[in-house]
Amino acid sequence: MVDPNVVLVVTTESVPGYRIVAMLGEVFGSTSRSNHGSVSALSSSLKPVSRGELVHFTKTNDEAHGEALARLREAAALKGANAVVAMRYEIYAISELSVTVSAYGTAVALAKE
Repeated sequence: MVDPNVVLVVTTESVPGYRIVAMLGEVFGSTSRSNHGSVSALSSSLKPVSRGELVHFTKTNDEAHGEALARLREAAALKGANAVVAMRYEIYAISELSVTVSAYGTAVALAKE
């Protein structure tokens, strides 16, 4: 298995200097994150800091994106891919208490040109 930490992930359909030698299929990574579900977390997150940002929600969203990306890399590595092309994020659900994020793309094997 390929080390998930070295799987290249790009939003483009190709990687300059490399060619796709095998398409290994679609890969997904997703996670659902809670804003800790407590009234205190919710009330503190509703207090914007500067320019109206809800800092707690931003942090939760960033953590969800990171976890979805890590799981995407793991799924690609299990297929023997060293890269994922055309990666996209999708937010399936967001509320005051949770966010669900999915990362998806095409697992490929790249070789230097």
